[in-house]
Amino acid sequence: MVRNDLRNVAIIAHVDHGKTTLVDEMLKQGGAFRENQEVEDRVMDSNDIERERGITILAKNTSVKYNDVKINIIDTPGHADFGGEVERVLKMVDGVILLVDAAEGCMPQTRFVLSKALELGHKIIIVVNKIDRPDARLDEIGDEVLELLIDLDANDEQLESPILFCSGRAGTASLSQYEAGTDLKPLFDTILDYIPAPEGDEEGPMQMLISSIDYNDYVGRTGIGRIERGCVKVNQQVMVGDYHELKKPYASKIITVSQIEGLGKQNVEEARVGDIVWISGIENITIGDTLCAADSYEPLPFVKISEPTVEMTFSVNDSPFAGREGKFVTSRQLRERLFKEILRDVSLRVSETENTDSFRVCGRGEMHLSILIENMRREGYELSVSTPRVLMKEIDGVMCEPMERLVIDVPEDSTGPVMEKMGTRKGELQSMHPQGTRMRMEFIIPARGLFGYKSEFLTDTKGEGIMSSIFDSYQPYKGDIPRRNTGSLVSFETGEAVTYGLFNAQERGALFIGAGTPVYEGMVVGASPKSDDLVVNVCKKKHLTNTRASGSDDALRLIPPRKLSLEESLEFIADDELLEVTPKSIRIRKRILDNALRAKTRAKEK
Repeated sequence: MVRNDLRNVAIIAHVDHGKTTLVDEMLKQGGAFRENQEVEDRVMDSNDIERERGITILAKNTSVKYNDVKINIIDTPGHADFGGEVERVLKMVDGVILLVDAAEGCMPQTRFVLSKALELGHKIIIVVNKIDRPDARLDEIGDEVLELLIDLDANDEQLESPILFCSGRAGTASLSQYEAGTDLKPLFDTILDYIPAPEGDEEGPMQMLISSIDYNDYVGRTGIGRIERGCVKVNQQVMVGDYHELKKPYASKIITVSQIEGLGKQNVEEARVGDIVWISGIENITIGDTLCAADSYEPLPFVKISEPTVEMTFSVNDSPFAGREGKFVTSRQLRERLFKEILRDVSLRVSETENTDSFRVCGRGEMHLSILIENMRREGYELSVSTPRVLMKEIDGVMCEPMERLVIDVPEDSTGPVMEKMGTRKGELQSMHPQGTRMRMEFIIPARGLFGYKSEFLTDTKGEGIMSSIFDSYQPYKGDIPRRNTGSLVSFETGEAVTYGLFNAQERGALFIGAGTPVYEGMVVGASPKSDDLVVNVCKKKHLTNTRASGSDDALRLIPPRKLSLEESLEFIADDELLEVTPKSIRIRKRILDNALRAKTRAKEK
């Protein structure tokens, strides 16, 4: 049967191209809110980090009603590091809305998410968004998308995809770039006309693939997925297993079934083929599992999620300040939290190491892992993490490393410094073309060449540059790339930083701390312009005599310290350093805290 009363669609795009803002307007015009209801911007970005950073991290479901048809909409992340979220939710939909910024055009993540949608044979609706931007290039964007579709081997039907012109913020859409729309009716009509309705055998034995996992302390783990065949009912007996036979099939029972209505969930007694539902009551359910009728066990294949490319070591915090600020500080608590995370994040890998206090965590990129660290510290965890390292792979006897496709958009006068930095980081220029007063360049560069580059890039482009990258392929190892050309200023003793000590230390380099900050021996308190580390005594006080008064300290002028964020700290740390993360503080420290012992170790290595 065909469910003409239902459509399942995902919104995919590069980061910052306006997916969540467009979903806001679709909800408003689809009647999801009361007329007098106050609604905040980007209502789908529900957790604190998403709202603070203005990015979507987790794929989320919502629905609107239009002409008696329920449209299930999945808002997906645009950042490459969260591509695993996009890959698995695409299995739940029958078509996608591809958003392209009217000025930026096709970017690396646009290529990635579109290729995944094409692989699954989905119908594509192309939406050129932000058409009200003063630098919009409406005549060129359609051609760019068509070139990308041809490049990705789209079939004839996909090449004939409809194009709409939208302003997500204004809530308008039109079929012509020369006519301004008044509402989103053309977009809703295109979804109903072009996206196929779900099909399936409603009378057959039940079959449902789990594409996402939710968790709360009241009902435990909740499986989210689409019903491929039959009906799902409350208290139904099911068989649970996976297509790749990684675990033995087992019998279980569905306790609750719920569906999305607008922004809320509504419990139902049963759901039919094509519906996207939340089910609870099945213990140990994981992404990729299939629920089948008890008398007909037929697991469904699950999309292969791209492999992680970056790893870090998460370990118990063993600094002199350990346990002062965190609630969860033991290796057992750290282990439980990390293994709980892999249940809902299919792109993450966690494994134990020879040391019982540390764990190897692999992810899609620095941002993927930094979001995990940020979530953990907000939950009260205290831990230390190592420098990010790329995951090498041996292919046909040759050691290969992950390469990134990097797109850089900069003012023309910043092209020289960027090209110079790309050369030292083994970047290979693929294309270069002007766009007004700006230049767009595309490079293939080793993933490790991008570690620590973002802050340099913003300095070189006076804050006006835009860069984004996505995994491209594995290629033979490109040779050494210097990670950092500066050294660290390391604290000489444990105590509290004072103005007099900081005043003397700031002549040696840029400081990360201010007066009154507690420090310990071996803690990094600043960056040295020289390549070698310098030990400085920031706790040094002025000796008082009858000709010196402590009040004269007030005359010492300190340069405001450079406060590093979590991402900037991860970019900065060297191989012999660790990042200490607690709910209140982020500190960089040496692995070997004792200054004399560290100097001896370094002398032996040389």
